Amino acid sequence: MRHISYLIAMLCSVVLSAAQPANARDLVRAPPAHDEAAIAILVDLSSGQVLHQRNADRRFMPASITKTMTAFLAFEMIEEGRLKLDQRMRFDPAAFRKWGGVGSTMFLSAGDELPVSALLFGITTVSANDASVVLAEGTAGSLAEWTRLMNAKAREIGMVNSHFGTPNGWPDEGRTFVTGRDLAKLGAALVQRHPQRYKRFFGHRQLTYRGITQPNHDPFTGQVPGGDGIKTGFTNEAGFGFLGSAQRDGRRLILVVAGADRPRVRDRAARAYLEWGFKAFESRPLFRAGEVIEQARVQGGQSRKVPLLASQAIAATLPLGESPEIRLAVRYNGPLRAPIRKGQHVADLEISVEGMEPSRLPLAAGEDVAEAGVFARVVNGVLGWFG
Repeated sequence: MRHISYLIAMLCSVVLSAAQPANARDLVRAPPAHDEAAIAILVDLSSGQVLHQRNADRRFMPASITKTMTAFLAFEMIEEGRLKLDQRMRFDPAAFRKWGGVGSTMFLSAGDELPVSALLFGITTVSANDASVVLAEGTAGSLAEWTRLMNAKAREIGMVNSHFGTPNGWPDEGRTFVTGRDLAKLGAALVQRHPQRYKRFFGHRQLTYRGITQPNHDPFTGQVPGGDGIKTGFTNEAGFGFLGSAQRDGRRLILVVAGADRPRVRDRAARAYLEWGFKAFESRPLFRAGEVIEQARVQGGQSRKVPLLASQAIAATLPLGESPEIRLAVRYNGPLRAPIRKGQHVADLEISVEGMEPSRLPLAAGEDVAEAGVFARVVNGVLGWFG
């Protein structure tokens, strides 16, 4: 498919303080050497840039990290009005016989009825397998239908090398698998699409239910500055993994580490990567959320152009102590075809920082563009001949 590109900026310079450490370049080029975590990827959400990756496209079994997708799907359905937080769901006795007390749990009993909000707290804080099953069956009618919805949502957000066979990551003979890159996409979608629900349901150190208090094993929440999630996981085959996030000074990083042979190794590697990501890079603001970046051409609409807005505050992430060239380009399959909805994702901003992998962030239509009538299409066609 043909892409239309607009070069927005040829060069953005960074004025560096004279107080920068002399070894800043060495800091950037020396990420944490935690080889025991065989899989790793670190992404800055303000720019979409990958700061470091190791085997990010290798498939592995995510175990309980799967529950992140269950929570995300629930958030999406709540946003769409298909699910309510105060909606009550019952632990079916047949499901209890299979899942009651299995693995990490809220200690639910057969016949228990809980609101969706309580189930989500159990899933996000104490990794409750039973709560995941109750939510899945209560919402979709069956685990098979829920996992179908999980996989459809995964494809929607670009998780091209992942598949889910359960709502909770319980071993299923390898039918559930992910990659680090795909998990980073899931973490980004979770935080960016649902910031308020993310803040409400993630980032709690413990949960008390029925007088039983259980801890959250997440190595970020309450343990590193700005840490607020997301989910750990373990299988004998894949080892210990973690999808995590933290925010400091307006920058939010998403991290995946996996393949560690002990929880201490996983936790140490995750924290080291996070600190390196915050210390070895700095952020240069480019656009405010909602700022018009470019005009896109429209075909068959009442208007021939539509403004493209930044869907979020956008920055470029730069290696500390360096002044690399930054190139920006708007990319879309064009011209865009009407009708177009205000807020619709219709284009991407590509950020290319010298020496780093290019990244893309979504741009939204700034207004509705209705389909043109016959007369308007004729007029637009004539005008098109004259540019």
